[in-house]
Amino acid sequence: MEEIIEKAETEETAPLPEEQGQRAKRKKINLKEQLILHSMLFPGVVLVIIFMVVPMIGVVMAFEKYNVAQGFFGSPWVGFKNFSNLFNRPDFWQATRNTFIIAFWKIVFTSTLSILLALLINEIRLRFIKKTVQTVLFLPYFLSWALLGNIMVDLFSYSGAINYFLEMMGIDPVYFITSNRWFRIIIVATDVWKTIGYQIVVFLAAITNIDPALYEAAKIDGANHTQLVLHITLPGIMSMVVLMSILNIGNIMNAGFDQILVMYNPSVYETGDILDTMAYRIGLLQVGQYSIGTAIGFFKSVISAVFFSTSYFIAYKTKGYKIF
Repeated sequence: MEEIIEKAETEETAPLPEEQGQRAKRKKINLKEQLILHSMLFPGVVLVIIFMVVPMIGVVMAFEKYNVAQGFFGSPWVGFKNFSNLFNRPDFWQATRNTFIIAFWKIVFTSTLSILLALLINEIRLRFIKKTVQTVLFLPYFLSWALLGNIMVDLFSYSGAINYFLEMMGIDPVYFITSNRWFRIIIVATDVWKTIGYQIVVFLAAITNIDPALYEAAKIDGANHTQLVLHITLPGIMSMVVLMSILNIGNIMNAGFDQILVMYNPSVYETGDILDTMAYRIGLLQVGQYSIGTAIGFFKSVISAVFFSTSYFIAYKTKGYKIF
């Protein structure tokens, strides 16, 4: 009896030949669509391999006493000696500290202000004004620090426009660019001004994906603007906030090499020199120091990977968020 019942259940749950055929057909169609999409990624993947994966061979320089004539695989192996010498340099820990401080405040102000401004811009009802504000905020993102950096140096120089207005108000001129007190503030403020537009656009795009029916239902229940923002808009964009936070924390060791390289000078090394600029000076400007410069870059990459993995793990455990 039991065998008959099991056989009947098996026959009921087993897919019919027609269903099997439809599933196979759908699988074949999906495979064809995925193949097309993956083929579109192929040129980008090739470029990433050529310009990012293949150059990783150069990491071996961090463990060698690298000599240009002997090459990667002919230079004498020294193990962790380069790292030992690096960790004994006081300017290395100063550059590490500057990197953390500058990157941390860039992330804090950029993330906070971008969310706030995205919420405010979303409340603008006149389409022309809304698009104009978005364009004005987003435009600096497309400009290079090679251009903006020199403009900022001229703007904050002793004879620049900022000091000109200070003199008009009866305030003595300030050496902004050569002052350890002001340099970090200028670096953080100008970077926030340049990059905030990108994150604003990202958060505005996330806001537009929120179901309008949620707002209508909340208004019927008597919710005001503040309650709509706190209970619908913010939760609706939280997944994007988490994603951007993970990406930002992964860049905690990238304090802005191109920006600082253009704007800094030896008088502000104490507060403005970061790991990237230190690696550039030692690895490229000082002949024969390629291994030390590579060791700095390798150290920075390892720390970045640890921060990225930790932030992703926390987001997954607390919010169940996954990128893939």
